[in-house]
Amino acid sequence: MSTYDAIVIGSGPGGYVAAIRLAQLGKKTAIIERYTALGGTCLNVGCIPSKALLDSSEHYHQATHTFETHGIQVKGLSVDLKKMIQRKNDVVAQTVDGINYLMKKNKIDVYHGHGSFTDPNTIKVTKEDGSTLELKTNNTIIATGSKPSPLKGVTIDKKRIITSTEALKLEEIPKHLLIIGGGVIGLELGSVYARLGAKVSVVEYLDTIIPSMDRSLGKELQKSLQKIGFTFYLQHSVNSVEAKGKEVLLKATAGKAGKELELTGDYCLLAVGRIPYTENLGLEKAGVLSEERGRIAVSEQMETNVKGIYAIGDVVKGAMLAHKAEEEGMFVAEHIAGQKPHINYLLIPGVVYTWTEVAAVGYTEEELKKMNRTYKTGSFPFKASGRARASMDTDGFIKVLADSVTDEILGVHMIGPRVADVIAEAVVAMEFRASAEDIARISHAHPTYTESFKEACLAATANRSVHI
Repeated sequence: MSTYDAIVIGSGPGGYVAAIRLAQLGKKTAIIERYTALGGTCLNVGCIPSKALLDSSEHYHQATHTFETHGIQVKGLSVDLKKMIQRKNDVVAQTVDGINYLMKKNKIDVYHGHGSFTDPNTIKVTKEDGSTLELKTNNTIIATGSKPSPLKGVTIDKKRIITSTEALKLEEIPKHLLIIGGGVIGLELGSVYARLGAKVSVVEYLDTIIPSMDRSLGKELQKSLQKIGFTFYLQHSVNSVEAKGKEVLLKATAGKAGKELELTGDYCLLAVGRIPYTENLGLEKAGVLSEERGRIAVSEQMETNVKGIYAIGDVVKGAMLAHKAEEEGMFVAEHIAGQKPHINYLLIPGVVYTWTEVAAVGYTEEELKKMNRTYKTGSFPFKASGRARASMDTDGFIKVLADSVTDEILGVHMIGPRVADVIAEAVVAMEFRASAEDIARISHAHPTYTESFKEACLAATANRSVHI
């Protein structure tokens, strides 16, 4: 029986980062992954493959809609979906190979199989062929991630009624893609197929899309997506979805009016969020307590009620984000090594990789109002940005929320070109508790998209924006 200083169950972004940091700190480390490929949901059927398809579909959309304006003549344009999917698979394979290399580089032992507790210090690995082995450790990190959330009245058949996993490997472009849920996953995957020519209908229970973000972002994104073929049915609750041959019938009810809605498409994507994946982990044998929906309860040190057993990422409270899991993986590894790490959850940014992109960090206006926090706001539209006009990406804006007395930046909300990258400047600024005035006085290269952040900060400081 092999003994380790620490064992990580799950090799997604939280798990493999935790394992690498533990190894860097001199700990003998093992990682257990139930599937044949490392990387978890994010690398295999989540973040990475969806971004590969988003990039490919955006190239096609630009070629069909803006190239002529740029003076580029294109004839006989068509989509080879099979090749597009293969490129996505190649990107995934290259990324997984990178994780394999990092495990070897850091001398981390990798075990493929289902990991489960037999007691607080013993992990059993059940391999695909049914054979088992046991590992001993004083420190275990549960990083098993999440799975798509079910919905009453909807039965997934993985053919016509699908999850994000199946949506990443369709063999044809849908004629009419029905999406249940107006969150990040549904909108990103809907964007892929809308750009390729599909009609996309989104049925959302709430009165806004991307409901966890500032409401102004949801309103602007809805307008942007409608331009590429999205139709939205907000405040509708889904009653049933039924597949009949090559058709899917969705029935829903409008919230206030009670009016019945029927939509017919050829595919229906269920994207109403994700739930922690903790099945058959043997938590009860280790004495680990769970909360609602299978979530694992942890302390501020990410430790469960059992000493030496930690949990990170999607299985614990907080946003289900790969980079949030990475931060927690680093945190726990350093805590195990006796260091004093820190995470500021307020400053973990959220991003939606539609086009135009959406990104945010800090408090929303709705949250500040609930807190009775006095604040001021400044915004700048991308239509006033020279760089955005040059690239024909003028949809969207950047909004800055700052304390009305101290001018400290409290929240930054962006929708526009490349804001998934621009948001990093806001995160750095807020980590150092910068004021809107601080950013307004920093020289930003011209012409760039980041100038719009400076202009929004100028607008927040006594309405001093120069270019509007």
